[in-house]
Amino acid sequence: MDTGAFLVTSLKPLLPWLPAWGRALAAIIVIVAAAYLAQFLLVTVLSRFFKQGRSLADRIFRRTKGVVRFGFIIIAASILIPALQLKHAEMDFVRQCLLSGFILLIGWIVVVTTSSIADRYLTRIARRARDSMQTRATQTQVRILTRAVHTLTILLAIGAALMTFREVREFGISIFASAGVAGIVLGLAARPMLENLIAGIQIAVTQPIRIDDVVVVEGERGQVEELNSTYIAIRLWDRRRLILPLNYFLEKPFENWTHKSSSLVGTVTLHLDYTVPVERLRARLDGILAESELWDRDVATLQVTDATEDTVEISIYVSAANTNAVWDLRCEVREKLLAFIKSEIPHALPRRRNMSVLLAEEVVPGIERS
Repeated sequence: MDTGAFLVTSLKPLLPWLPAWGRALAAIIVIVAAAYLAQFLLVTVLSRFFKQGRSLADRIFRRTKGVVRFGFIIIAASILIPALQLKHAEMDFVRQCLLSGFILLIGWIVVVTTSSIADRYLTRIARRARDSMQTRATQTQVRILTRAVHTLTILLAIGAALMTFREVREFGISIFASAGVAGIVLGLAARPMLENLIAGIQIAVTQPIRIDDVVVVEGERGQVEELNSTYIAIRLWDRRRLILPLNYFLEKPFENWTHKSSSLVGTVTLHLDYTVPVERLRARLDGILAESELWDRDVATLQVTDATEDTVEISIYVSAANTNAVWDLRCEVREKLLAFIKSEIPHALPRRRNMSVLLAEEVVPGIERS
């Protein structure tokens, strides 16, 4: 007597009212439940031997629980199904289903394994690498290549599982043998997916765009949030997401503000009177930047870039580590320079504005001069 028949027979005294198939199903449930419990206890014991403690064990459990449980179901069914004493045709169909499930299990194991290896590698790189550019470049390559492997693995596993059924296999052979319109239609239908898959590999190798890059696409500025196997998600300033296919970034131009470095240069523009003491303004700018934690000690320039009949244009160029820091630094410099001009050199304010204030005082006496 084999193992499956023994288990089903052992359950007969406990469940005499159930038929053989019911007892087999109950045995499968018992085996799977016992497997779940054994898996949980194993992870709990192993968590004591990891330096990272319980968090690493929890991650391992969450990552592997699905594939492990599915594997136990396949194994339990393989052991117990022969005890059902099905007809020959029914048994063949069940065996084909189990074979398909086993093929899908192998594909699932490959996906989980590659994901775990990729995550572990990225974690080690993030801890060791000092340059954020190197870290982001590695993240982009590993994530895109990992998802490409996942896509190919899933397609191959599903195809191999379906080909175990005679009807599907004969249908597939007839399609390939026809070599006509059906083959062309299938090729055209798969073209977008294959294009994006190849585009993802090209992006991983050449890296025109990476995770966390600041880009301007379709007139929108945002930050690359997600690189998928078929699309890229860009987080915009107002928290919207711009979703674009991978091949877009190989076929159309776009701006990448952090392609070579995450450091950016921001501009502050002021329109002041011709009497403005540029050197005093420049000295005040140096003092503001010296006190600021946002400035990266790289670019600090103040220049007179234009002159009209009423005002001169003062352009200030400052640099910071990233796009958020540049925005905050520009606001800080603008606010402090305006406060300095108002309190120390008010005559540098545009004369047209001063004349408007004087006229307002004549109409409404007592108005506060700004």
